[in-house]
Amino acid sequence: MKIEFLGAAHEVTGSCHYLQAGDKHILIDCGMEQGPDIYENQEIPVNAADIAYVFITHAHIDHSGLLPLLYARGFRGQIFATTATSQLCDIMLKDSAHIQMFEAEWKNRKARRAGKPEVVPMYDMNDAQGVLTHFVPCEYGEKIAVCDEITIRFQDAGHLLGSAFIEIWLREEGEEIKLIFSGDLGNGNRPLLRDPMMPDEADYLIIESTYGDKVHSVPPDYALELAALMKKTFSRGGNLVIPAFSVGRTQEMLYHIRRIKSEGMLPEFSDFEVYVDSPLAVEATNIFNKNTETCFGSDAKEMIAKGINPIQFSGLKKSVSSDESKMINFVKKPIVIISASGMCEAGRIRHHLKHNLWRPECTILFVGYQVPGTLGFHLLNGAKEVKLFGEMIHVCADIVNLPGISGHADRNHLTSWVQSMSKLPERIFVVHGEDSVCDEFAKHLHEVTGCECTAPYSGDSYDLNRNVCIAAGSRKAAGKKRSASKASSNIFARLLAAGQRLMAVIHKNEGRPNKELSQFADQINSLCDKWEK
Repeated sequence: MKIEFLGAAHEVTGSCHYLQAGDKHILIDCGMEQGPDIYENQEIPVNAADIAYVFITHAHIDHSGLLPLLYARGFRGQIFATTATSQLCDIMLKDSAHIQMFEAEWKNRKARRAGKPEVVPMYDMNDAQGVLTHFVPCEYGEKIAVCDEITIRFQDAGHLLGSAFIEIWLREEGEEIKLIFSGDLGNGNRPLLRDPMMPDEADYLIIESTYGDKVHSVPPDYALELAALMKKTFSRGGNLVIPAFSVGRTQEMLYHIRRIKSEGMLPEFSDFEVYVDSPLAVEATNIFNKNTETCFGSDAKEMIAKGINPIQFSGLKKSVSSDESKMINFVKKPIVIISASGMCEAGRIRHHLKHNLWRPECTILFVGYQVPGTLGFHLLNGAKEVKLFGEMIHVCADIVNLPGISGHADRNHLTSWVQSMSKLPERIFVVHGEDSVCDEFAKHLHEVTGCECTAPYSGDSYDLNRNVCIAAGSRKAAGKKRSASKASSNIFARLLAAGQRLMAVIHKNEGRPNKELSQFADQINSLCDKWEK
């Protein structure tokens, strides 16, 4: 049995871990790297056709976003995730495919005019729809016998609707090893979700460290903070623009704004309107409403029992079509605009920034983590000008970060979560954090637990039977991002994956008398004759 770290190793995004038990090949998460040019080509450094199972901790794109690429490369196994995660992936993966196809079309129009090679999207809608048929929805707390070698259980991680840490029991030649993958752990006391469950025991723990070097301050009353910011912005005739992830953060913002409305925190502008400009956010909000019983915390459930929808209020407008989105910029009175993406790298938020960044009466409010290099990161760090749709926009609006709002546990919460285990692991692997943070948090965990703690790099591989490193991967600093591939190399990779899958099918059918196989062989030879000319 062995584990290899493929993504989110000394990096915050792109979560992907590779397990082998007997002849079974498994991925834990299959996430996209996020940052500048996130829709450029990314690769999966394993043979996709060999993967039998994928276990998904939650639906965020940096944990699930490469699943359609896995499918495009030949994966046809099973994907296990909680029911809510499966539902969210249904909308998020199709949205990701749509964005990539749209971005490729836009770039290719420019490329054709400039006489440059065209690009090919990393995957398309067919790949997204295809991989979705391989999901196996699971319930929290249920032990699932995946096969003779593998048993899994999803436990609530409190990070996102349906998020889970995954307990995995691996068996090989009479020996059993238990691993826990934390995924992303919630910060607790979230407005909608339950607090994270505590882990039991494990031989190995793989834990995130996004905020492993920080201690969150005592959170303010977010509704009061938002109300004060709205009053300041509306009083000068401006819009409050909130770049927010469509799934999770948007719904939390709606929860806080509902409080502002219901508790009369903004009497001067009591009839203010809120525009959620994201088809994905609208669909995600519907999924939140479907999963209140299994995922919501006690406070939110109590509101629902009283007939109150915690994320619905008067003045809430939902924009789905592009025409509805465009009309928002013609609204004369001050409004709140919530739109994706949360890091401002794609989606409708870029149009709203174009229309509001140059206006000194407006406010741009960031409510989530910004990956270095993204437009959101540059704005938060004082950019005076930004380029949007080929046009330089002067930054005159107030740029504000609402402190304390985080979907991730901080160092203290992460440490307490580990220390709650009834039996500490033989080794703790620290992943999913910035380059230096992974090392710092691994050192911290070793000091407080006494456990052997390691911050692996991409490509590091460990023998789980012997608890030793058997291969060292890249030691380059975070920022080792892939270079953009040419369209031809992307097509060649897909052709190669198809060929590998074809060989697997051929070997699987060895010895079987089958007339169709004979005809298939003739077709392959005919195609080869054509291409060899």
